Amino acid sequence: MSCHTDPSDDAQPFAGGRALETPFGTFYSPNITPDPETGIGQWSDSDFVTALRTGTAPEGHLYYPVFPYPSYTKMREDDMLAIKDYLFSLVPVRAVNKEHEPLFPLGWRFLLNGWTMMNFTEGELARDQQQSDEWNRGRYLVDALSHCGECHTPRGIFGGTDSSMYLAGTVDGPEGELVPNITPHETGIADWSEADIAYLLKSGSKPSFDNVQGSMAEAIEDGLSHLNDADLKAIAVYLKSIPAIENRVEKPE
Repeated sequence: MSCHTDPSDDAQPFAGGRALETPFGTFYSPNITPDPETGIGQWSDSDFVTALRTGTAPEGHLYYPVFPYPSYTKMREDDMLAIKDYLFSLVPVRAVNKEHEPLFPLGWRFLLNGWTMMNFTEGELARDQQQSDEWNRGRYLVDALSHCGECHTPRGIFGGTDSSMYLAGTVDGPEGELVPNITPHETGIADWSEADIAYLLKSGSKPSFDNVQGSMAEAIEDGLSHLNDADLKAIAVYLKSIPAIENRVEKPE
């Protein structure tokens, strides 16, 4: 909803056109309503699954990784198709997609083949048999469906996420936002309880009584706040279990 809706007052939900400023250029989200000409109305189930699983368009080219297929690839196919069913239930909106404005030479899409070799691992997230159902559900929500690491994990020089700093925050988030450390380190959320985490994801309110702002506020309003209590708790359980990483995210002096 947030990514695929232009913030202008007269924009239609899911009709695309939202600009994302990145160090690699400006990219515009596409129309994902079921319009057959300007949206995804002609996509088959296979087209949809392939896009999420491999980052490949029906036409055969790779998507730029501003579309978070490195996370979506971890989804179960039944969840992918449930999302497609929902999108195809929406009112079709005719809205021609805007052309991306990548920096030179990133307009040459064949370069994405090298990027995927370095930064992309295809495949559904495997269950950790050593962990509980609740923990596995939390990891699935964090790493696949909600793709938290796409914003909360710092990126290297070529734009791939740095796994050694998993969810440790960054000063260079979307639109240049500060993205906080959400590992259980004292520079992150060590002093937050599971209930604190669940309440923030439901309401947008921090234990300090401050409210989240920017893209996270949108993520909560349009997505996370609609999760049921069991899923919110599962996310909290998972986040409290991951390695604690020191990284105090602050504006540079």
